[in-house]
Amino acid sequence: MRKEKDWFKDRGYPHFSNKTPLSVRKNIQRYVLNPQKVSKHSFLPLIYKEIKQRRYKVSSFNGEIKRSHKKVENGKIVSNSKIRKILYASHLDAHVYSFYAQQIIAPKYEKYLAKNIVLSNSITAYRKLETDDKVKFKNNVHFAKDVFDEIKKRKNCVTLVLDIENFFPTLNHKKLKLAWAKLLGTKTLPKDHYNLFKAITRFSYVKLKDLKTKKGHFDEKELSRLKKLGKHTFFENIKDLIDSEIIIHKNQVKKDGKLIGIPQGLPISALLANIYMLSFDEAIIERLTLKHNVFYRRYSDDIVVICGKDQISMIEKTVEEEIDKIDLVISLEKTEKTLFKLNNGRLQCYKLENERIVENIPLNYLGFEFYGYQTLIKSKNLAKFYREMKHTVKRKYKRVEHIKEKHLLDEAPLFKRKLYRLYSFKGVDSRFLPSKRTEFIEGKAVTTPFERKFRGNYLRYAYRAADDLNAPEIKRQLKNHWKILQKTISKYEFSNSKKETE
Repeated sequence: MRKEKDWFKDRGYPHFSNKTPLSVRKNIQRYVLNPQKVSKHSFLPLIYKEIKQRRYKVSSFNGEIKRSHKKVENGKIVSNSKIRKILYASHLDAHVYSFYAQQIIAPKYEKYLAKNIVLSNSITAYRKLETDDKVKFKNNVHFAKDVFDEIKKRKNCVTLVLDIENFFPTLNHKKLKLAWAKLLGTKTLPKDHYNLFKAITRFSYVKLKDLKTKKGHFDEKELSRLKKLGKHTFFENIKDLIDSEIIIHKNQVKKDGKLIGIPQGLPISALLANIYMLSFDEAIIERLTLKHNVFYRRYSDDIVVICGKDQISMIEKTVEEEIDKIDLVISLEKTEKTLFKLNNGRLQCYKLENERIVENIPLNYLGFEFYGYQTLIKSKNLAKFYREMKHTVKRKYKRVEHIKEKHLLDEAPLFKRKLYRLYSFKGVDSRFLPSKRTEFIEGKAVTTPFERKFRGNYLRYAYRAADDLNAPEIKRQLKNHWKILQKTISKYEFSNSKKETE
């Protein structure tokens, strides 16, 4: 059965305010239900971190075209990695954002979309949309299937995949405020909503790496001392942060002299981004879908359009005009164009590249490669799975070697249960795992056992995707995962690895 998402979440990370266990839920609920308190709430600085995503892309090196993790930019060889900038809020602040997003703003947004079913079907990301059987909510697999099914239905068509440049960091504050107020049915934002708006647009933050004061590591002794005081924080109070040498940065990204952008990572950010795009979505539905039978879907900043080959120029012009009205930019030169047509009774894909047509280059969408006649998991996602598998085995080997050296042992076994649970068919089923939680109460450590739910590994996701997409070829992609895992283990000198490789 599908489960409604709860606005209250016991977040485990350390921040500048203490954790909020379930025992304080009622107190926090009374707080967020009081608009006067929320309108005067002081939001703490966010914590900023970067997530590096390695990319293996086609690049040019002195005229030679090849796939690489690097590229040439301004005459220099630089990494192809994509940096995602994430900012996350303190515990109480996150509850305020989450409550307003899920309990106040989202219902109004959904009520607005419900008036136009074509519009509602076109916006897929960050929403709780029921599957046809009402058992669960849709995810990216279902959204990808909608697109692939439409292509199969039209047969001879073209897909355009467009990407908005720097989506969250370039949102116009004035337009966001107007769209927010319009959704609430007010001329201006109420005081409590305006306080959230100010916190989101004029935010301050501390870089996570600046909190690692011990040569790139956290001060574990200080964190342990604070835990004994019952504080799961980086500082005993906010004054200690202000008095420290750590720099508190402010949002200084500007366009035409005015601040722009909102943090990516807050519980409210995704919903506000959808609200910001609402006028664009309505315009595309009106100008393209209803007038020219163009299929339109938007998943956050990823836009996919299905049309006829003779409609490409008209669609690009329309999208460019409408995106310009909300002060955002789409790189049309980066638009991926894929032609689908029947070839001897089989639906085939072709990449449209300037004046060239390249055969069998698939449509990449939401983690899948669609060829017309088959659907596969995106090759880079599969490579990431195996890369993480190999890194985990290597990390376990280093740990075993450390134990052998520390205790003067000749042999040490590899404990495989967790490894199999994460990277093999043995971890496909969800289950409850025994775990322990330690809290300091009045300076004393109190450990309590509990059961942690394991929701299944990546293979579980892949197998379900294969069933939902009616694509058994996805399971064939992963048929060698057990052999690859055993081969990886056999590379290292574990005392109990030979049995698996015989």
